[in-house]
Amino acid sequence: MARIFVLIAMLFSGTATSQLPEFAQQYRQRLGGAIDALQEVVSDFKRDADAFGMSFEQAVDRLKDTPDPFSQQRGRTMEETHARLDRLSAQQQALETSGPFYRIGVFLSDLDPDLARATAGDYEPALPVTTEGIVSAGIGGLCGFIAARVLMGLARLGRRRHPVSG
Repeated sequence: MARIFVLIAMLFSGTATSQLPEFAQQYRQRLGGAIDALQEVVSDFKRDADAFGMSFEQAVDRLKDTPDPFSQQRGRTMEETHARLDRLSAQQQALETSGPFYRIGVFLSDLDPDLARATAGDYEPALPVTTEGIVSAGIGGLCGFIAARVLMGLARLGRRRHPVSG
């Protein structure tokens, strides 16, 4: 019975962790789409600012300094949009220049919450055929093995301390 429990724990954790590289791949695809969309918004704003002889920063400041609350909010929103574009572009660059295993660390350390939620909503599991996927599955399986053994050890320890009286 204990071996079956350990095997199930290993299979479950190995399967779960094998999906991390695939989730990261699908996230990277969404990342590219988000960057394209944000670039379009920022470019349109810069084009409008340029038509009135202003830089991006001057146009944002002008909106934020106006007495109209709607315009003030648009200025803050455009500033946040530009900052998010910079953040996502830097993340994309880091993901493109990092190796397969380091890429997972970069992905996890600088995750965009909105993009991660959208990716999770449309996520489709895949068979781990890349080295990253296979190694991730192996690490997960090992963690499952260790966790199962620890739990079984704790259960045995609990039974020894509290013998069942009959």
